[in-house]
Amino acid sequence: MSGPINAFEMAQKQFDGVAKQLNLDPGIAEVLRWPMREYSFRIPVRMDDGSLRVFQGYRVQHNDARGPNKGGIRFHPAETMDTVRALATWMTWKCAVADIPLGGGKGGIIVDPSTLTVNEKEELCRGWVRSMWKNIGPRNDVPAPDVGTTPQMMGWMMDEYSRLVGQYTPGVFTGKPLGGGGSLGRTEATGYGVIYTVREAMKHLKMDSTKSVAAIEGFGNVAQYAAIGFVEMLGGTVACVSCYDRHAKKSFTYSKVGGIDPHFLLSIVDEYGTIDQAKAEKAGYKVEDGDAWITYEADVLIPAAIEGHVNADTIKKMSSRVKIVAEGANGPTTPEADDFFKANKIFNIPDFLCNAGGVTTSYFESVQNDMNFYWPKDEVLQKLDQKMTSAFHGVLEMSEKEGVYMRDAAYMVAISRVVKAMELRGWLTGNA
Repeated sequence: MSGPINAFEMAQKQFDGVAKQLNLDPGIAEVLRWPMREYSFRIPVRMDDGSLRVFQGYRVQHNDARGPNKGGIRFHPAETMDTVRALATWMTWKCAVADIPLGGGKGGIIVDPSTLTVNEKEELCRGWVRSMWKNIGPRNDVPAPDVGTTPQMMGWMMDEYSRLVGQYTPGVFTGKPLGGGGSLGRTEATGYGVIYTVREAMKHLKMDSTKSVAAIEGFGNVAQYAAIGFVEMLGGTVACVSCYDRHAKKSFTYSKVGGIDPHFLLSIVDEYGTIDQAKAEKAGYKVEDGDAWITYEADVLIPAAIEGHVNADTIKKMSSRVKIVAEGANGPTTPEADDFFKANKIFNIPDFLCNAGGVTTSYFESVQNDMNFYWPKDEVLQKLDQKMTSAFHGVLEMSEKEGVYMRDAAYMVAISRVVKAMELRGWLTGNA
């Protein structure tokens, strides 16, 4: 097995390769390969048993040339500053490639949220805001949910910020609950966005979606709606999904002859994406090791868990049938796996294009918060489809025009837009 993947080193390596292809000025490249601001802080929380526990929190603001920083807050026991840096960097490119007027940010806390009570989670959320409230806001940095965080947690965070600034400020966080400033369609947005890009890739490759099979890693929010979308929008079959079982502290792959039923699995999953294994087995599901998902005979692979899982080791297990890898997760593919895809002509839909549906709908939520007027679900999803389809074709056109890999093309589109915004604001003249 290879050593652990450093997500930020991977993000910088991807950027450096494209910066060379673009002949980017070395000074501009140096600005873009590092975040503009980083925050590291300690959050004391009085636990339900009366003890005081101190948690490590982070926020990174990568680049705000195109608009306020935007990006999730991840509650995960393996969170690191480098992970947050990488995710903030990718958010800058994601917002730019989707052509929404936002920059990149990311935050987190080192914690397993499933070990906390509801009261302890609320206190931790409010503590994060008390540490960061002077450096976030609707016009400078707008956090959102990520791994281990939920709409309810965003509601608590928004409430704490509103208390501190003395006015109701729904636009400071997105991904909030419906009725608390949230947007219809936000729950489905990232997973459906993945499927909109898969649909366009299939058209490009002249594939029949109704005869196609997908294998999905993960069964959190993104994977759940990607599975539903693959079956209901494209008429395809999902051979399997995997999920991390927080009780067993390991991952399992779930499959069923004829394909899984995503709605059934969704009915037996907890808030952290753990499938009830006993209920699945009773319903005829086969349960295997967590890495088994990548071995399935599938036309489309959708890694929708966490970074670095499609790597030099796991690609050796891939079926030769795979034609598309659609990156629902952030940073799931290592540079070694990219080289494999290029050599084997596997069509890659890079993460910051493929999973941009979430941040796009978060942007829609901010717009609705500003207007204090909320759109029906069909309108939100229609606008999302238009944005994702346009973004996909913009990257595909760049790929074909320059004769480059889709990930490189997505970087070219995104970097060019960010550099243009920096130029227009006078950041590169020495007068800013």
